[in-house]
Amino acid sequence: MNGGAGELKTGVDLVPHARIQGAAVVASVRGEIDLHNSPELRGVLLDLLQSHSPKKLVLNLAQVPYMDSSAIAVLVESLQRIRKTGGRIFLTDLQPRVKGLLEIARLDSIFIVCKDEADALGRP
Repeated sequence: MNGGAGELKTGVDLVPHARIQGAAVVASVRGEIDLHNSPELRGVLLDLLQSHSPKKLVLNLAQVPYMDSSAIAVLVESLQRIRKTGGRIFLTDLQPRVKGLLEIARLDSIFIVCKDEADALGRP
């Protein structure tokens, strides 16, 4: 992976923007994520992890008003994948409903929840 910033093509409406920033891949996710489109999210995230081997995957969820358990499963699988190479996942800009779901499932303790992308990128 190069050290600079660069836009990445995802080809999916669910993840309209992704970029490399240092050792991180930063992706914006949008829309409700459920059983119908979570496989699409899985494909994009696993492709980003495989193609770029980032130390950080920063997911901006500002435009995600809702996610169900299938979306959580995708996040957990992505976390397992990135941990194999010593990486971590940062979730930013959580809407109240999504934050509540993560808290109920106690997943806010395995993902690093940050206020925004700058906060996530500033962490080791």
